[in-house]
Amino acid sequence: MQHNVLILDFGSQYTQLIARRVRELNIFCEIFPFNHFPDDLSSYKAVILSGSPFSVRAEDAPHPDLSQIRGKMPLLAVCYGAQYLAHFSGGEVAPSNIREYGRANLSFIKENELFFDNVDLHSQVWMSHSDTIKQMPTNGVRLASTKDVENAAYRIDGETTYAIQFHPEVYHSTDGKQMLENFLVKIAEVPQNFTPNAFVDEIIAEMKEKIQDDKVVLGLSGGVDSTVAAVLLNKAVGANLYCIFVNNGLLRKNEFENVLNQYKGMGLNVKGVDASERFLSELAGVEDPETKRKIIGRVFIEVFDDEAHLIEDVKWLAQGTIYPDVIESVSVKGPSATIKSHHNVGGLPDFMKLKIVEPLRMLFKDEVRRVGATLGIDPELLGRHPFPGPGLSIRILGDITPEKVRILQEVDSIFIEGLKTHGLYNKVWQAGAILLPVNSVGVMGDERTYEKVVALRAVESTDGMTADWVHLPYDFLMKISNEIINKVKGVNRVVYDISSKPPATIEWE
Repeated sequence: MQHNVLILDFGSQYTQLIARRVRELNIFCEIFPFNHFPDDLSSYKAVILSGSPFSVRAEDAPHPDLSQIRGKMPLLAVCYGAQYLAHFSGGEVAPSNIREYGRANLSFIKENELFFDNVDLHSQVWMSHSDTIKQMPTNGVRLASTKDVENAAYRIDGETTYAIQFHPEVYHSTDGKQMLENFLVKIAEVPQNFTPNAFVDEIIAEMKEKIQDDKVVLGLSGGVDSTVAAVLLNKAVGANLYCIFVNNGLLRKNEFENVLNQYKGMGLNVKGVDASERFLSELAGVEDPETKRKIIGRVFIEVFDDEAHLIEDVKWLAQGTIYPDVIESVSVKGPSATIKSHHNVGGLPDFMKLKIVEPLRMLFKDEVRRVGATLGIDPELLGRHPFPGPGLSIRILGDITPEKVRILQEVDSIFIEGLKTHGLYNKVWQAGAILLPVNSVGVMGDERTYEKVVALRAVESTDGMTADWVHLPYDFLMKISNEIINKVKGVNRVVYDISSKPPATIEWE
């Protein structure tokens, strides 16, 4: 993979956004922690320093060694990065008299500066810092100001080093993408050659060389990531790819059969394993959501391992790991945006002596979908909503029984099919139903009922990090509510979740 751009992460919640914006320019980039970046920088054409929740004046502030970067390759320092260059290079950073956070407008732009080419005066930018640069570093040349921030942007004379105190990567910086393009394409001359077609050709060649004639086993989920990974691997190793699709008893209604049929039509070598009774018996009586997740993860590995052992001489385990999984599993000093251990990264048990292959580990979700389209995968499959790994178990609050699974599968099917029928499915990022651990009084005919309550959830998002509830039409909600109550035995009340993330989460458990 051609590296092109290196992004050093100082713990900013926006670091992934920088990478997303760079990728939108068809430029490949990678994120590394500021204190653990590659020793060999020869393949990189430019470096970007991210923002940070730290103050450069703090004793424990991130303090990277930039001796192999400064003055030797094009460098763009964002927010904390800009303050870092000033603070440690002859300038002065001090607490701001006012907290510089939110929208601001450029009030001055130095003429004939390539960085601000095609950027209008008064362009809106997004500030997010409590310190400010009082004095620029040695050889600093002011490029832009706002009403409250005199040194909003500068460059260093004699170097290809640029610094900005605002965030060009966020939506609120209206010309942010233009500035990134000016720096990367016009100043650093980075090639714009990262396209889905180029990725497909390169990754297939790479996997052929790595795997050769070995056998590969892959756990399919029916989701976008594992499906695209399977199709790529199928093109690389053909019949040596063995796919396993496990029914944990917690899939959507008829999903096991439907997905198997869909995969067969794609020419993949897939074996379906119905282990639903095994999963449900292990989950009987368990109410704690984290315990549910651990049980499902453990049983899946046991079932998958049993099936993998039936394949002679298998050497590789393929996973649908994508780039956010990788980023979130790399610790960086300080409270950066969600740092967690991800189930697809480093989660292989010791007893499974297989080598790992992850064809999608450098792609974001939207890039995975574009690659899938290039491979000719059905748009309906590529547009499928995210579905949690533990399945309906974390949408059944409390203990799990076959009857509760049946109820939720029926409710979920009515809701999802309703979204599709009314042309709303593709306007929603994720939707589903939740079975609540409460009964409510109702009336059906002339009889009193005391039955289950279900909540419907539909959110819009780009990456799941934040989400807003979707304003579904009242007429649609009324129709779906009536259909659920009339058709699903055991439910007499439907509610709609109007919570956003944060403070709520997308799933209830």
